[in-house]
Amino acid sequence: MVSLGMTVAGRMTGKVFEPVDPQTLTLYAELRPISDDHVPEALAVSGLDRETLIREGRDPAEAMREAAAWIREVCGNSSPVLAAYPLSYDWMWIYWYFMRFTGVSPFGHSRCIDLKTLYAAKAGVPIGWATKRQMPEHLRSPRPHTHNALDDAIEQAELLQNLMAFDPR
Repeated sequence: MVSLGMTVAGRMTGKVFEPVDPQTLTLYAELRPISDDHVPEALAVSGLDRETLIREGRDPAEAMREAAAWIREVCGNSSPVLAAYPLSYDWMWIYWYFMRFTGVSPFGHSRCIDLKTLYAAKAGVPIGWATKRQMPEHLRSPRPHTHNALDDAIEQAELLQNLMAFDPR
């Protein structure tokens, strides 16, 4: 993982989802690589430079401790839930980094929601049809998908907000 971006999409009060402006509570960190093993094409997607990350990236342990503290602060007494599209990709990295560098995940072992599955369930479509391209435009974020971790977190928070309000009936 070369960078981490997080934001608050909203809060559940009982059974009611209350959206929060996802640009107001954010966290972003670029991480120093933990291995020489990498895929240059995958790194290129992020727009980040490996040599710069080696020199200037944050220590992953420090960054993950800060992220855990930030999550505790913004959640207060609420339980944090990681939401992502697709969840399986982001969860794999974020959970592993929290466990490796802090010994515990702020999301437990399963407090997460896959936005792709949420859309499929609400729209009544097969998971293979639950692509962003096939979602109604009003559900998608108007933001460009930049592959910057914080931009993507804000974009996904807006998608979550729209899906939580979505009633296809």
